[in-house]
Amino acid sequence: MNNHPIHPQVSIGHVHLKVADLQRAMDFYVGVLGFEVTQRYGTGAAFLSAGGYHHHIGLNTWESAGGKPPAPGTTGLFHVAILYPTRTALADALKRLMTAGISLDGASDHGVSEALYLRDPDQNGVELYWDRPKTDWPKDEDGKLAMYTRALDLKSLLRELDL
Repeated sequence: MNNHPIHPQVSIGHVHLKVADLQRAMDFYVGVLGFEVTQRYGTGAAFLSAGGYHHHIGLNTWESAGGKPPAPGTTGLFHVAILYPTRTALADALKRLMTAGISLDGASDHGVSEALYLRDPDQNGVELYWDRPKTDWPKDEDGKLAMYTRALDLKSLLRELDL
């Protein structure tokens, strides 16, 4: 076993999802969430970005056109987490979901973050979240991280848009 930790600046790059219908997936990721298309390969694949990055999300139908989601009880992706820079940006995401009539599976305050949980059109789990500043993260009496899961007040989140 390796005894030294990974470099602290390593981050997770992009996610590449197999989808059943490329246009349907783009309607969600581009049309609802607001990602931009950076490149498209006909009806087989598309690469999506926020802020001009080469791609944060890849979508393809190469092995999955017309396919079905994995059955419950199988292994695979639990969810992809999309990090928003501010609470206001997360509130905007919630408003977009509500406008599109997309229901949430849940909404949680984890102390370190606030998160919205939902499913994309292919039933992939999606978490939309923002991180609180590290100085505000909950700690136990020994000063160690003490995350929790509590219900997220969605009305309070939406009030961010009124500021």
